[in-house]
Amino acid sequence: MTTSARVPRPTCEWQVCGVCNYDCSYCIQKKPTRVGFPSESEVDAFLAFFPTLPGKWEVKMTGGEPFAFGAFLGRIVPGLVADTPHTLSVLTNLSASDEALDRFAQLTRGRLGVVSASLHLEHTSVEAFAEKAARFRDRIDPAATFVVNSVVVPGRLDGVEAAREVLARHDLRLFPQIMKVGKGVVDYDPPDARRVLRLVGDRPSPRQANMAPSYKGLLCHAGAKYFVLTQRGDGYACRSARRVGQGYLGNVFAGNFALAPGPLPCSFDICPCTVPANRGMIEGVDVPAMAEEVE
Repeated sequence: MTTSARVPRPTCEWQVCGVCNYDCSYCIQKKPTRVGFPSESEVDAFLAFFPTLPGKWEVKMTGGEPFAFGAFLGRIVPGLVADTPHTLSVLTNLSASDEALDRFAQLTRGRLGVVSASLHLEHTSVEAFAEKAARFRDRIDPAATFVVNSVVVPGRLDGVEAAREVLARHDLRLFPQIMKVGKGVVDYDPPDARRVLRLVGDRPSPRQANMAPSYKGLLCHAGAKYFVLTQRGDGYACRSARRVGQGYLGNVFAGNFALAPGPLPCSFDICPCTVPANRGMIEGVDVPAMAEEVE
């Protein structure tokens, strides 16, 4: 079986803002944190920081909702394109106007890695979302990857199963995400658990679904070749590390951010997102190669 290269692809997941125009009942981010955005001077500091990263990175911009922050299209994306060699990716709920999405597509032409569009059925219909997603997919850089992710909420699998069929009619692939709660995952009842398995397939890889597996004890390059960055400028080795207050790398605004020297054994019970695995961060984990990158 063909597998992805084991050379880690340096990646930063940057929470460009906390503010979000959605308020999903299943959001893993606590409501008090889904507010705020960097000041003008803090945006300047971020834009001065990213050129200092060694070599070429993927900067995956998340939120909140990035497009809900005016500086995202006004300064952040243009600044990263002009002043860094990095590849840009984005996680968005796709609620932005077609004009804003067109602007993003134009700015990132030749520099776009992954668009991960989150389908939130509490706030939109799958039909409207699929039509908008297909229009946006057709306007972005053709070398980029477009994927639709959706949280598999207990008791609501009918909607996710129906959404997969609608998305498929628009040539869009659904990337299911097991629902996370606290430091773990939700406990599905037996009927839902069986439906989840039918939805994600047999032993899905991190390119097919987010199952929040455990890599505990395996060497991971998080902190050295991968890190998460908050809107307040704090860097952490990974999402799990941030959640429990470990793996702190320093603060961009304070000027004391520093990457870790190398890989360390994972000490966490789950890996809540698939980015580290799909970017080759976890030694000993072979991820089947696919035409598309995800999440």
